[in-house]
Amino acid sequence: MAAAQDLAESAEHAELRATVSRIAGKFGGSYYAARAQARQSCDELWQALAEAGFVGVNIPVEYGGGGAGVTELAIVCEETAAQGCPLLLLLVSSAISGEVLARYGTAGQKSRWLPGIADGTGKVVFAITEPDAGSNTHRLATTARQDGEGWVLTGTKYYISGVDEAAAILVAAKAEAPGLAPGQLALFLLPADAPGLTARHLPVDAMLPERQFTLHFDDIRLGPDALVGGDLGGLAQVFHGLNPERITAAAVSVGIARYALNRAAAYARTRTVWDAPIGSHQGVAHPLARAKIETELAALMTAKAAWQHDHGQPAGEAANIAKYAAAEAAIAAVDQAIQTHGGNGLSSEFGLVPLWGLARLLRIAPVNREMVLNYVAQHSLGLPRSY
Repeated sequence: MAAAQDLAESAEHAELRATVSRIAGKFGGSYYAARAQARQSCDELWQALAEAGFVGVNIPVEYGGGGAGVTELAIVCEETAAQGCPLLLLLVSSAISGEVLARYGTAGQKSRWLPGIADGTGKVVFAITEPDAGSNTHRLATTARQDGEGWVLTGTKYYISGVDEAAAILVAAKAEAPGLAPGQLALFLLPADAPGLTARHLPVDAMLPERQFTLHFDDIRLGPDALVGGDLGGLAQVFHGLNPERITAAAVSVGIARYALNRAAAYARTRTVWDAPIGSHQGVAHPLARAKIETELAALMTAKAAWQHDHGQPAGEAANIAKYAAAEAAIAAVDQAIQTHGGNGLSSEFGLVPLWGLARLLRIAPVNREMVLNYVAQHSLGLPRSY
């Protein structure tokens, strides 16, 4: 009989939530807002979480991690965000790169890169998006040409998060080798200081601590040990990382929504303009209640997707639905929190606008809502492919 998900939260998970909340709560929303406005990374919070073992909670124990799964990592992502401190690179380094390398990496790749991911000192970011490819991985133009025993990497990547904080980059490229069919996807590990790599800061108006970059690979020579897993099974490897990214993105969105709703409810309970707190008026209360309902529903689907991934079950549908629902819930919650605060919702003192920027980003990335709808229409409903 297949394993069944228990919706009751275990004592271990409850303690994990409480501990992460205590750590992140020492920093809080004002810390994150200040870093987001200055475009400075949240190094102190990252280090505090890493020292407690939470950045690498899903990394195998033999490489210094917690030996848990995406379920536990999603809890870490949600609870940091629920304290006003969402960390985008948990989605990239711990979720994508950590999961891919733990599953597919060679022994050498695991021993070299997983300990740094686990203890937070060696982030590994992910590079797949390109200027002319969008969501279509078949149009990737970055290539890795086999040259003797090694490879030569050429091309450009776009909107790559946290390169300035990274020890290495996990790069998706089309492999070119004798006898290989065109378009074969592969993953390569590239040290962030590799000769021939140019990283240019890509300014964005959204207030985020993590910076975005355009990367240029100018015929970078890579040894055979750069090919993830030592084989060309890149498509399966990529999708093994994308589901955890979508699950943790959903968890961050749920956390953002919780933080915004808590702030809005506290304000609505105490803010009195006429004879009663503004929260007593349905025009204020109902939108917040609706956002609360949407948040709780998204949290359930996020937990389902994480459980499926950790138990080796197909998680694509649940991961996509969770990501969609959570992003919508986060935007609604932050927007209504701003509205509840009135003019104060736009003030730096209340720190809500930076959260709106990240919530809005998570509607677009790591997969936009239109592609999620395409996925559900095609794979869940059996409708003809529309693109």
